[in-house]
Amino acid sequence: MAEEPVILAEDLCKVYQLGDDTLYALDHVSLTVERGDFVAIMGASGSGKSTLMNILGCLDRPTSGRYLLAGREVSLFDRAELAMVRNQMLGFVFQSYNLLPRTTATENVELPLVYAGVSRLERAERAARALERVGLGDRLHHRPAQLSGGQQQRVAIARAIVNEPQIVLADEPTGNLDSRTSESVMALFQELWHAGQTIVFVTHERDVAAHAARLITLRDGRILSDERQTAKPALPVRAA
Repeated sequence: MAEEPVILAEDLCKVYQLGDDTLYALDHVSLTVERGDFVAIMGASGSGKSTLMNILGCLDRPTSGRYLLAGREVSLFDRAELAMVRNQMLGFVFQSYNLLPRTTATENVELPLVYAGVSRLERAERAARALERVGLGDRLHHRPAQLSGGQQQRVAIARAIVNEPQIVLADEPTGNLDSRTSESVMALFQELWHAGQTIVFVTHERDVAAHAARLITLRDGRILSDERQTAKPALPVRAA
């Protein structure tokens, strides 16, 4: 028996009413993501990619359609269940890193564990392991201002994976980085993918999307194409 997909979205619509006009941010979008997949969602500004990411991340609800996360119907979750899902099943990486400026790399990575009720000692141990995994084992006590943009994004990735989520969702994870540092961050995502992590990320850059194993292109709220591709190897994570 085949394993169920970790993401199953059927006929998703997100509709906004602007006066007499109806705007479809998502227009009957359907997709599946299998465990261990590495998916890039690409499109121009206004294509619906961020709206789709917010729905997949349980940060927003569709106007209509059906979304199953690891076989569970998301529309049936109450507020507490949604919070649990976002904390334990999903890891988030954002373009602007979203690090707390006055806390260390370790303390930033510990945050999801604090919300999960993990003890202080275990939090510190797991955060250190996550930072080691992203190549920052020598930056445990550095604050964001003491780190480069690429290092800050690696801290954000460590925070996203510290709870061992089923899916990592990344919204324009290289948007604030130069091209070499972007390659380094994508190399890290490829390392995580090869280790079995499911990753879905949004980008408007074709060069960045080329590092994924699957490319979904959106236009005007609809899926224009959904294709498998040979993932382009990125520079090793420690090259930047």
